Amino acid sequence: MARTVIRGGTRLDMDTLTLVDNEALVIEDGVILDSAYRADADTVVDADGQFLMPGFIDAHVHFRLATLNFARLSQWTEVQFGIAMAKLAEEAVRRGFTTVRDLGGDVVGLKRAISSGMVRGPRIVQANLMISQTGGHGDVEAGTLSVPDCACQMRHSAFGIVADGPDAVRKAARHVLRAGADFLKIHVSGGVATPMDPLDCTQYTAEEIQAAVAEARNRKTYVAAHAYTPEAIELAVRNGVRCIEHGNFLDEATAALLVEHDVWLVPTLVTYQAMAQEGPSLGFPERNQQKNAAVLDAGVQSLAIADRAGVTMGFGTDLIGEVQRLQRQEFAIRAAVQSPEAILRSLYDVNRAILKDAPIGRLAPGMAGDVVLTPVNPLERIAGLAAADAVTQVVQSGAPVL
Repeated sequence: MARTVIRGGTRLDMDTLTLVDNEALVIEDGVILDSAYRADADTVVDADGQFLMPGFIDAHVHFRLATLNFARLSQWTEVQFGIAMAKLAEEAVRRGFTTVRDLGGDVVGLKRAISSGMVRGPRIVQANLMISQTGGHGDVEAGTLSVPDCACQMRHSAFGIVADGPDAVRKAARHVLRAGADFLKIHVSGGVATPMDPLDCTQYTAEEIQAAVAEARNRKTYVAAHAYTPEAIELAVRNGVRCIEHGNFLDEATAALLVEHDVWLVPTLVTYQAMAQEGPSLGFPERNQQKNAAVLDAGVQSLAIADRAGVTMGFGTDLIGEVQRLQRQEFAIRAAVQSPEAILRSLYDVNRAILKDAPIGRLAPGMAGDVVLTPVNPLERIAGLAAADAVTQVVQSGAPVL
């Protein structure tokens, strides 16, 4: 049995949102046991002068979208994808993100590689292939396509399934659930990363959304929906969607609707900032840059609206490829609007619920032995977690990473 003891430092208690002196945190076989120091530890980590936080949780990532250069992405082989995704996964852990929710794309091989020890990476809860209508945000194939003979003909890629009509959506949902999806991801509005769908368009009908929701409920899980506009968000919420991703054009009435239906919202503001700053040099297409500018301007305002309304918000980033290194910048963006306590609740409490109550987000007995050591006091200056040197040590399942 492998035993790690983290001695000293100040521990964040998420149950009380207070800081407590840490005598010793004992992790055995990847699970936190108790606070009693044991002399026979295999590994001892000295945390004097540091703050101990549970491993960070990112509720919106895309490991399959491994570069912002979409032209290059479309030409990659599975070997190239595997190498690129493994690199992104290890870098995420080294930044302190020990658990993530992947919102679309085939990452089954990556999960297997991580679990077998071939590569280091975070714990992944995943949607598998995204489900989209023809011409929707998940329809990523370029060029002229043949007209299908019937709605039952579905196209697919390593990123998603294009399905039109309730029966096709039902079939697609069953397929990705069979493939191991932990929840379903659909698109109900236009998006930044696809060129053919305007941001303000509404995608899918009530009947199509209901088909996906019914299949998810049958498997005791939920549907998450990519949505920007009030119209798209309302359509999704009124038809059973449990989690809204992004919500950049959210207004007061729609925020109230989210509260009324107890629907989660996962803002992902850092991705738009990153695409604006670095997209042009990385080959991000011009048309996509124009769409990104629109959601970037609206993002912080929507966060403020949701915060005032009491919307239950998770913590996500949605960064693509090369700019995933900016993952912790989300802390600074959120801190401009939210209190440290609200951000920590999003990061640990709401994200834990979104990830189906996994044993994460607490430094307590029975929880995963994921710990981030930082000189930053998270209750006083949480924006400081965005700094390049903000994380001095990461322990994942009891094993030191940095």
